[in-house]
Amino acid sequence: MGHLKDGNGLDPKSTANLFANSICTGEKTINGEDCFVLKFEAEPSSLKKRSSNNVEIVKHIWGHFSKKTGLLHHLKDSNLIRIKAHGYGNVFWETTMETLIQDYRTIDGINIAHGGETTVLLFRFGDNEKHSRTKMEELWTIEELDFNIKGLSMDCFLPPSDIINGSDHEATDAISDT
Repeated sequence: MGHLKDGNGLDPKSTANLFANSICTGEKTINGEDCFVLKFEAEPSSLKKRSSNNVEIVKHIWGHFSKKTGLLHHLKDSNLIRIKAHGYGNVFWETTMETLIQDYRTIDGINIAHGGETTVLLFRFGDNEKHSRTKMEELWTIEELDFNIKGLSMDCFLPPSDIINGSDHEATDAISDT
């Protein structure tokens, strides 16, 4: 069983909170679904804390919400990192992650996506560097899901049943991720 918690991309409340201060930048059709496009820009103060004299970070997140259902259909997260390399000029790393969110099912009255496709692109370019590009793709599914599992803290998770070896494990056994 999966466990949803704040900060987790599966948590509908966290997704709603993320886009609470976003702006609507228009409409777009993605994979045949007509969507509203909401854009979130990370707070400059947050980016400044993660930056230094030699490193600058810019972050944008676009959420494409279905006009029919209002559910998140596609998520695009983009980071641009500029590194001032002494003697080499500026080196840029652009990381873009796009997720097509699919197979919504209602669990305890909440619509939860149970599958999707994620693509990550890493692109390096700069003044004196050759460009490099890396692409990773993943198809993902969620088989089991439950909320507010008794005895499970926010720092723990229950492993999927297919990885538990032996029959002496109970559903209350939790594995800490710390």
